[in-house]
Amino acid sequence: MDFNIKYVVITGGPGAGKTAVLEMIKKMNLLNTTILPEAASILFTGGFWRLPSKSGRASAQRAIFNVQNEMETLVKEENKWNFALCDRGTLDGLAYWPYDEDLFWKMNHTSLSKELSKYAAIIHLRTPTETQGYNNINPLRIENALTAREIDNKIADIWKDHPMYVDIESYDNFLTKTQIAIDLVNKIMS
Repeated sequence: MDFNIKYVVITGGPGAGKTAVLEMIKKMNLLNTTILPEAASILFTGGFWRLPSKSGRASAQRAIFNVQNEMETLVKEENKWNFALCDRGTLDGLAYWPYDEDLFWKMNHTSLSKELSKYAAIIHLRTPTETQGYNNINPLRIENALTAREIDNKIADIWKDHPMYVDIESYDNFLTKTQIAIDLVNKIMS
């Protein structure tokens, strides 16, 4: 059986609720669907150095890009699923990239149009403000609320030209944002 896989990116700045939304979706046991974990979490929990220098940040983003790309390739080659929900996409790294954008494309052997074309839809969960519940509970999260919002805005700018880009604002009640995202995923998959 030859599956035509649709990759759907769940993105957003630090603390936006991407992983929580995907955990809720996972419990729904959707048929022919797989969930790709966040590449950055795989690397950083596995011991990849998280250095604040430009070279350290660039090295991390190249590694993240390649891990994400390889997970997407694996899903395609396994030929088991119709949908792959991605905790971030390959373009998210641009929001953290310390150098000129042209170098990002050159070092990753790709282009904006190529990366945008891989994904059927982009669901952008916006990072909450401190009053809406932004927190640093996740030990991998090093950003404060202001820095997280700046990254979130960069992510919006990166993905905004995708034809199926949907921006979901933060709500005081996280479950409202979660339900909107889940409803949208169900609509895309139907």
